[in-house]
Amino acid sequence: MVVAGLLAAGSWSMASNANTPPPMSPATDRTAARPTAMPTSAPTPMPRSEPVRIRIPALSVNTPLVALHLDATGTLPPPASDDRNLAGWYADSTTPGETGTAVIVAHLDTRQGTAAFYRLSTLTPGQTALVERGDGSTAVFSIDDVQNYPKSAFPTAHVYQPTGRPELRLITCAWPYDRAHGGYQDNTVVYAHLTGTTPPPASAVGSVTSALPVTASP
Repeated sequence: MVVAGLLAAGSWSMASNANTPPPMSPATDRTAARPTAMPTSAPTPMPRSEPVRIRIPALSVNTPLVALHLDATGTLPPPASDDRNLAGWYADSTTPGETGTAVIVAHLDTRQGTAAFYRLSTLTPGQTALVERGDGSTAVFSIDDVQNYPKSAFPTAHVYQPTGRPELRLITCAWPYDRAHGGYQDNTVVYAHLTGTTPPPASAVGSVTSALPVTASP
Protein backbone atom coordinates (compact mmCIF):
# COMPACT_ATOMS: atom_id res chain seq x y z
CA MET A 1 0.00 0.00 0.00
CA VAL A 2 1.92 3.03 -1.26
CA VAL A 3 0.30 5.45 1.15
CA ALA A 4 1.84 3.68 4.12
CA GLY A 5 5.39 4.90 3.65
CA LEU A 6 4.19 8.36 2.83
CA LEU A 7 2.19 8.63 6.01
CA ALA A 8 5.14 7.31 7.95
CA ALA A 9 7.36 9.95 6.44
CA GLY A 10 5.00 12.63 7.66
CA SER A 11 4.39 13.98 4.17
CA TRP A 12 0.92 15.12 5.21
CA SER A 13 2.01 16.62 8.51
CA MET A 14 1.96 20.40 8.38
CA ALA A 15 1.99 21.30 12.07
CA SER A 16 4.21 24.22 12.95
CA ASN A 17 3.74 24.98 16.63
CA ALA A 18 5.15 22.57 19.19
CA ASN A 19 2.68 22.64 22.07
CA THR A 20 3.07 20.73 25.31
CA PRO A 21 2.20 17.13 24.42
CA PRO A 22 -0.74 15.36 26.04
CA PRO A 23 0.18 12.53 28.40
CA MET A 24 0.78 9.20 26.68
CA SER A 25 -1.45 6.33 27.67
CA PRO A 26 0.34 3.84 29.96
CA ALA A 27 -0.67 1.12 27.48
CA THR A 28 1.34 2.77 24.72
CA ASP A 29 4.88 1.74 23.96
CA ARG A 30 7.08 1.38 20.90
CA THR A 31 7.62 -2.35 20.99
CA ALA A 32 4.39 -4.10 21.95
CA ALA A 33 2.91 -6.36 19.28
CA ARG A 34 -0.39 -5.47 17.66
CA PRO A 35 -3.28 -7.38 19.28
CA THR A 36 -4.40 -10.51 17.50
CA ALA A 37 -7.46 -11.34 19.61
CA MET A 38 -10.61 -11.92 17.56
CA PRO A 39 -14.17 -11.26 18.71
CA THR A 40 -16.32 -14.23 19.63
CA SER A 41 -19.07 -12.86 17.39
CA ALA A 42 -18.25 -10.20 14.82
CA PRO A 43 -20.67 -7.98 12.89
CA THR A 44 -21.07 -8.58 9.17
CA PRO A 45 -18.69 -6.43 7.11
CA MET A 46 -20.44 -3.44 5.58
CA PRO A 47 -20.78 -2.62 1.87
CA ARG A 48 -18.69 0.22 0.48
CA SER A 49 -19.88 3.70 1.46
CA GLU A 50 -17.73 6.80 1.74
CA PRO A 51 -17.29 8.11 5.29
CA VAL A 52 -18.44 11.63 6.10
CA ARG A 53 -17.64 12.11 9.80
CA ILE A 54 -15.68 10.53 12.66
CA ARG A 55 -16.67 10.76 16.31
CA ILE A 56 -14.44 9.70 19.20
CA PRO A 57 -16.51 10.18 22.37
CA ALA A 58 -13.61 9.80 24.82
CA LEU A 59 -11.79 12.72 23.15
CA SER A 60 -14.88 14.83 22.34
CA VAL A 61 -13.89 14.56 18.67
CA ASN A 62 -16.67 15.21 16.16
CA THR A 63 -14.94 15.87 12.88
CA PRO A 64 -16.01 15.95 9.22
CA LEU A 65 -14.04 13.83 6.79
CA VAL A 66 -12.69 14.74 3.37
CA ALA A 67 -11.45 12.33 0.72
CA LEU A 68 -7.67 12.28 0.21
CA HIS A 69 -6.01 10.95 -2.95
CA LEU A 70 -2.40 10.43 -3.89
CA ASP A 71 -1.01 13.27 -5.99
CA ALA A 72 1.19 12.99 -9.09
CA THR A 73 4.25 12.32 -6.95
CA GLY A 74 2.58 9.48 -5.06
CA THR A 75 2.16 11.62 -1.95
CA LEU A 76 -0.99 11.72 0.16
CA PRO A 77 -1.68 15.43 0.82
CA PRO A 78 -2.85 16.51 4.26
CA PRO A 79 -6.30 17.73 5.16
CA ALA A 80 -6.52 21.51 4.82
CA SER A 81 -4.67 23.14 7.70
CA ASP A 82 -6.92 26.21 7.82
CA ASP A 83 -9.63 24.12 9.52
CA ARG A 84 -8.40 22.53 12.75
CA ASN A 85 -11.52 20.37 13.05
CA LEU A 86 -10.96 18.35 9.89
CA ALA A 87 -9.73 14.83 9.12
CA GLY A 88 -9.16 12.96 5.89
CA TRP A 89 -9.55 9.37 4.76
CA TYR A 90 -7.54 7.53 2.12
CA ALA A 91 -10.17 7.35 -0.61
CA ASP A 92 -8.34 4.95 -2.93
CA SER A 93 -8.61 2.11 -0.45
CA THR A 94 -11.09 0.47 1.91
CA THR A 95 -13.97 2.51 3.33
CA PRO A 96 -14.48 2.17 7.10
CA GLY A 97 -16.66 -0.88 7.78
CA GLU A 98 -15.60 -2.85 4.70
CA THR A 99 -13.32 -5.87 5.03
CA GLY A 100 -9.81 -4.52 5.01
CA THR A 101 -7.86 -1.71 6.64
CA ALA A 102 -9.30 1.80 6.34
CA VAL A 103 -7.11 4.81 7.11
CA ILE A 104 -8.07 8.17 8.63
CA VAL A 105 -5.51 10.89 9.28
CA ALA A 106 -5.68 14.34 10.89
CA HIS A 107 -3.39 17.04 12.16
CA LEU A 108 -2.03 17.06 15.69
CA ASP A 109 -1.94 20.85 15.53
CA THR A 110 -1.75 23.66 12.98
CA ARG A 111 -0.70 27.31 13.00
CA GLN A 112 -4.08 28.07 14.55
CA GLY A 113 -3.55 25.74 17.54
CA THR A 114 -4.39 22.19 18.55
CA ALA A 115 -6.24 20.15 15.93
CA ALA A 116 -8.64 17.20 15.64
CA PHE A 117 -6.22 14.41 16.64
CA TYR A 118 -4.29 16.35 19.29
CA ARG A 119 -5.17 13.87 22.06
CA LEU A 120 -5.19 10.73 19.89
CA SER A 121 -2.32 9.17 21.85
CA THR A 122 -4.41 9.16 25.06
CA LEU A 123 -6.96 6.64 23.75
CA THR A 124 -7.02 3.28 25.52
CA PRO A 125 -8.22 -0.20 24.49
CA GLY A 126 -11.97 -0.63 24.69
CA GLN A 127 -12.82 2.96 23.83
CA THR A 128 -14.66 3.57 20.59
CA ALA A 129 -14.52 5.49 17.34
CA LEU A 130 -17.68 5.89 15.27
CA VAL A 131 -17.54 6.59 11.56
CA GLU A 132 -20.68 7.98 9.94
CA ARG A 133 -21.03 6.93 6.32
CA GLY A 134 -22.65 8.46 3.27
CA ASP A 135 -25.43 5.86 3.11
CA GLY A 136 -26.63 6.86 6.60
CA SER A 137 -25.05 3.91 8.38
CA THR A 138 -22.47 4.10 11.17
CA ALA A 139 -19.47 1.82 11.69
CA VAL A 140 -18.52 1.36 15.34
CA PHE A 141 -14.88 0.49 16.02
CA SER A 142 -13.33 -0.67 19.28
CA ILE A 143 -9.80 0.50 20.05
CA ASP A 144 -7.35 -2.40 20.31
CA ASP A 145 -4.03 -0.67 20.76
CA VAL A 146 -2.19 2.66 20.53
CA GLN A 147 1.42 2.80 19.41
CA ASN A 148 4.06 5.43 18.75
CA TYR A 149 6.64 4.80 16.02
CA PRO A 150 9.63 6.85 14.85
CA LYS A 151 8.94 8.10 11.33
CA SER A 152 12.41 6.91 10.39
CA ALA A 153 11.48 3.32 11.31
CA PHE A 154 7.77 3.18 10.61
CA PRO A 155 6.60 -0.49 10.38
CA THR A 156 4.59 -0.10 7.19
CA ALA A 157 3.75 -3.76 6.62
CA HIS A 158 2.76 -4.25 10.25
CA VAL A 159 0.42 -1.24 10.30
CA TYR A 160 -1.31 -1.90 6.98
CA GLN A 161 -1.17 -5.69 6.67
CA PRO A 162 -4.40 -7.39 5.48
CA THR A 163 -6.43 -8.76 8.37
CA GLY A 164 -9.46 -10.47 6.81
CA ARG A 165 -11.86 -8.34 8.86
CA PRO A 166 -12.90 -4.64 8.93
CA GLU A 167 -10.24 -2.63 10.71
CA LEU A 168 -9.39 1.05 11.11
CA ARG A 169 -6.15 2.96 11.57
CA LEU A 170 -6.13 6.49 12.97
CA ILE A 171 -2.84 8.28 12.41
CA THR A 172 -1.32 11.60 13.38
CA CYS A 173 2.09 13.05 14.18
CA ALA A 174 3.68 12.68 17.60
CA TRP A 175 6.43 14.17 19.73
CA PRO A 176 9.33 14.77 19.88
CA TYR A 177 9.30 17.96 17.82
CA ASP A 178 12.52 19.03 16.12
CA ARG A 179 12.21 22.06 13.87
CA ALA A 180 15.70 21.55 12.47
CA HIS A 181 14.77 18.06 11.28
CA GLY A 182 11.36 18.72 9.78
CA GLY A 183 9.07 18.95 12.79
CA TYR A 184 7.45 15.99 14.53
CA GLN A 185 9.65 12.92 14.56
CA ASP A 186 7.10 10.21 15.42
CA ASN A 187 3.66 8.99 14.40
CA THR A 188 0.86 7.85 16.67
CA VAL A 189 -1.10 4.90 15.24
CA VAL A 190 -4.40 3.70 16.72
CA TYR A 191 -5.48 0.15 15.83
CA ALA A 192 -9.20 -0.63 15.92
CA HIS A 193 -11.63 -3.22 14.58
CA LEU A 194 -15.34 -3.21 13.77
CA THR A 195 -17.56 -4.21 16.70
CA GLY A 196 -20.92 -2.73 15.77
CA THR A 197 -22.98 -1.27 12.96
CA THR A 198 -25.96 1.04 12.76
CA PRO A 199 -27.84 0.47 9.48
CA PRO A 200 -29.11 3.26 7.24
CA PRO A 201 -32.38 4.78 8.51
CA ALA A 202 -34.45 3.09 5.80
CA SER A 203 -33.28 -0.32 7.03
CA ALA A 204 -33.71 0.07 10.78
CA VAL A 205 -33.82 3.34 12.64
CA GLY A 206 -31.67 3.35 15.74
CA SER A 207 -30.96 -0.39 15.67
CA VAL A 208 -27.42 -1.35 16.60
CA THR A 209 -25.80 -4.75 16.28
CA SER A 210 -22.78 -5.16 18.53
CA ALA A 211 -20.10 -7.77 18.85
CA LEU A 212 -18.97 -9.19 22.14
CA PRO A 213 -16.13 -7.23 23.79
CA VAL A 214 -12.55 -8.10 22.97
CA THR A 215 -9.74 -8.41 25.46
CA ALA A 216 -6.72 -6.80 23.79
CA SER A 217 -3.41 -8.53 24.27
CA PRO A 218 -0.59 -6.40 25.72
